[in-house]
Amino acid sequence: MKLAVVGGGSTYTPELIDGFARLRDTLPIEELVLVDPAADRLELVGGLARRIFAKQDHAGKITTTTDLDAGVADADAVLLQLRVGGQAARDQDETWPLECGCVGQETTGAGGLAKALRTVPVVLDIAERVRRTNPDAWIIDFTNPVGIVTRALLQAGHKAVGLCNVAIGFQRKFARLLEVEPGQVHLDHVGLNHLSWELGVRLGGPDGENVLPKLLAEHGDTIAGDLRMDRRIVDRLGVVPSYYLRYFYAHDEVVRELGTKPSRAAEVAAMEKELLAMYGDPALDEKPELLAKRGGAFYSEAAVDLAASLLGNGGSPVQVVNTYNNGTLPFLPDDAVIEVQARVGHDGATPLAVPALDPLYAGLIANVTAYEDLALEAALRGGRDRVFKALLAHPLIGQFEYAEGLTDRLIAHNREHLAWA
Repeated sequence: MKLAVVGGGSTYTPELIDGFARLRDTLPIEELVLVDPAADRLELVGGLARRIFAKQDHAGKITTTTDLDAGVADADAVLLQLRVGGQAARDQDETWPLECGCVGQETTGAGGLAKALRTVPVVLDIAERVRRTNPDAWIIDFTNPVGIVTRALLQAGHKAVGLCNVAIGFQRKFARLLEVEPGQVHLDHVGLNHLSWELGVRLGGPDGENVLPKLLAEHGDTIAGDLRMDRRIVDRLGVVPSYYLRYFYAHDEVVRELGTKPSRAAEVAAMEKELLAMYGDPALDEKPELLAKRGGAFYSEAAVDLAASLLGNGGSPVQVVNTYNNGTLPFLPDDAVIEVQARVGHDGATPLAVPALDPLYAGLIANVTAYEDLALEAALRGGRDRVFKALLAHPLIGQFEYAEGLTDRLIAHNREHLAWA
């Protein structure tokens, strides 16, 4: 079995490598190729990756290359974890929207749109090259904004599934609070990527007892604190929202907060510099503790599980993924990409049935899906007017004056990445 990781020079990668090494029985990799145009980072990450495999007695071969076509050739699955423009572009995404009084964040709002515009064309080019070398390869997308990127891949006819670590993070957290094994916890996870709610927490499987009320009663302060939300919000909803919902439920508070401190991108850039220095140490043969602060917790476990299921090598039969709606949420078009529990196998992902949603959630899902429609159109076809319409449609923007100002700023800050600009 051969896997390729595009964006393999990411400081995330040792987390992935550690999962591949520990879970080798689930996903028996014979060859792993790390692909990245940044040769200097790739050398550091690749060296640590080989040492991690060696320490854990994994027999798989790890190679590195800056040549995308060579790296993905004959791969059974290709994982995408790239960031077009690097942390410098992310820093801009998180700062210039604040000038208009709107949240600055890399996956939602104006910053999220900027990332989508930079990313979609690049990902589609990569996917076409994967298809030319191996049309049967699965593409697993961890590149944000996952929902929009996955929809672009699926609409172009690629064998693709989107992956996020939010759901597995909740699963592990709830398992710890309940003092049970993670595999016993099943989530009624519903929504879009970075716009989701845990409507139930079931023990033993999809039809198990819903212990969410017990969790909220006994651990509500802990759960709300992790979300950085007032417990009253969680209690009033009676569900657990993704922490990304804070941008919607407490938008103005977040904007004030972001204006008083360095961007998350600046923090991550400093962390990455320290991590890369660590990776260059030939004595280091495990992922460093600092990596946990970088983000992406449990990404490796989720990626191994999904790849194993898609490649017919076991894996959990039900997983939270991003895939076509296909009638699951009746108020959305079939080709919308949703994030829900799905049965996953070698034929792909099929969403499980979802109970009728409260309008409180359905309305926001429908609104953001409409924005994603316009965002993808702007990413595929370009043009100032398409960018403006997508911004105007976003519920975190929604005003003509804001959309006008943000459109000009987005184009100015991303001109080098937008062929049409």
